[in-house]
Amino acid sequence: MYETVHVHADGPTTPGRFGVTVSRAGFDGMVLRNRQSNMATVDAESLANQYGIGVVRGIEITAREKAIASGAIGNRRPEAEILLVRGRDPDLNRFVAESPRVDVLADPMGGDGDVNHVMANAAAENEVAFEVNLDGVLRQSGGDRVQTIADLRKLRELIEDAGAPFVVSGSPRTHLEVRGPRELIAVGTEIGFDLEQIKAGLSAWQAIAERNRDRLDPSSVRPGVRLVDDSDSE
Repeated sequence: MYETVHVHADGPTTPGRFGVTVSRAGFDGMVLRNRQSNMATVDAESLANQYGIGVVRGIEITAREKAIASGAIGNRRPEAEILLVRGRDPDLNRFVAESPRVDVLADPMGGDGDVNHVMANAAAENEVAFEVNLDGVLRQSGGDRVQTIADLRKLRELIEDAGAPFVVSGSPRTHLEVRGPRELIAVGTEIGFDLEQIKAGLSAWQAIAERNRDRLDPSSVRPGVRLVDDSDSE
């Protein structure tokens, strides 16, 4: 199971500090959701070796206009092991759900965001995973928390009806906000997911990264099939 953490050049928590915290919390790995507008320098291999966890190089795009988002997707797709685009607006949510170059529609119910059956079906067709972002449930209170739970319950129903892919995160912005898998599972069950669904959503990050690593490999013909140099067998 993987957690996704927010890192950027002047962020309050370094990738290394996130690494030790995520490892101690009981996760198998972490996705560094690096903001494309303020990229942090990351040595993923060194982090993985130092903390004994998987480390995925993610890039998160934030744009209010579809044309700007489209350009950023084209620019960042070749280097991202996971490419996220933040929605938080119905029109942008639909655009992302219809974009097969995107891996994850981030926080689709946040801000002014919403999701409907058309978007859910498009996401299923294009293999764009919805992020079930538990941040608001973990860190809000009162009416805001109640509304966030209602929004996520709606998202869960749409995901299940459409058979759309999804990922789960606590989305911490500092190491102090990292919560372990058991806590995320407990929050997820409050929304209506069962234990295995939350585990699957936390594990889906790794599956997406492995799929993209395979595609980025120059020796890969198609997923699971690679060219082999004859000299390797001599």
